[in-house]
Amino acid sequence: MAHFQRVGLLGNLDLPEVKESLHRLETFLVSQGRDVVYEQQTAKLVNWPVEQVFSITDFSDAIDLGIVVGGDGSMLSASRKMASLGIPLLGINRGRLGFLTDISPDEIEDRVLPVLKGDYKQTRRFMLEMTVMRDGELIGTGTAVNDIALHPGMSARMMTFELYVDGEFVYSQRSDGLIVATPTGSTAYALSAGGPLLFPELDAMVVVPLNPHTLSSRPIALQGSAQLELRVSTRNELQPVLTCDGQNDIVTKPGDIITIARHKHDILLIHPQDNNFYSVCRSKLGWGSRLDVVKKDD
Repeated sequence: MAHFQRVGLLGNLDLPEVKESLHRLETFLVSQGRDVVYEQQTAKLVNWPVEQVFSITDFSDAIDLGIVVGGDGSMLSASRKMASLGIPLLGINRGRLGFLTDISPDEIEDRVLPVLKGDYKQTRRFMLEMTVMRDGELIGTGTAVNDIALHPGMSARMMTFELYVDGEFVYSQRSDGLIVATPTGSTAYALSAGGPLLFPELDAMVVVPLNPHTLSSRPIALQGSAQLELRVSTRNELQPVLTCDGQNDIVTKPGDIITIARHKHDILLIHPQDNNFYSVCRSKLGWGSRLDVVKKDD
């Protein structure tokens, strides 16, 4: 019996190369006897007839595997929307780095076929959720697979805020902001800000200051169950901005209280059997390859 019989295709980039991969993928899946379903917005991108079209909310009864064609941003978007459905996701890389989209376009047939037959790795990644309270009233919420960032928006001035973890005061800080990242997001914005790499399935999160005023301020790794609270200082003249995975900006005001914690839903990612986190880092981050050690005769 086929391991994955009903496959949903997702993509949100209106690019010729994305359409090309969607068509190649659909043709291959049909040749393998799979039922192919298009996500509603993805179906609007292509210029050929599509038989089965569903909204993401209807995917739970329509597919047992989702394949995302695009870059890491496309995978992040699909993950946020589909996490509550419990449907695993596989990625075809049409972006730049491709930390989350493992398969290159020219390998579709060779690397997707083993997955369809049940030969794959599956990783579970957690997400973050945040809320913003103002004078006891909820003014915004957000979900992130990679990170939640507090930053000054268009302003070049520093901000002041306080950080609490599990109700305990950690520090007050003056900086350009703060990034709270999952292990998945440790290779993204947090990495460029000097944060550490976390193994993708580690039950932890990392807090990374953005250009702190004091050089002693360093990234902190916390357990995945930690409850974070950021209090925007009333001394701020600017209105810091909150973003989730680089999107969904929420403008805060002095006195606002931001809470960040693990989301109740995890995402399931499918990878080819030969996928390896360290080889991905070597490829995407330019780490040095293994050196051949040659022993000289005595």
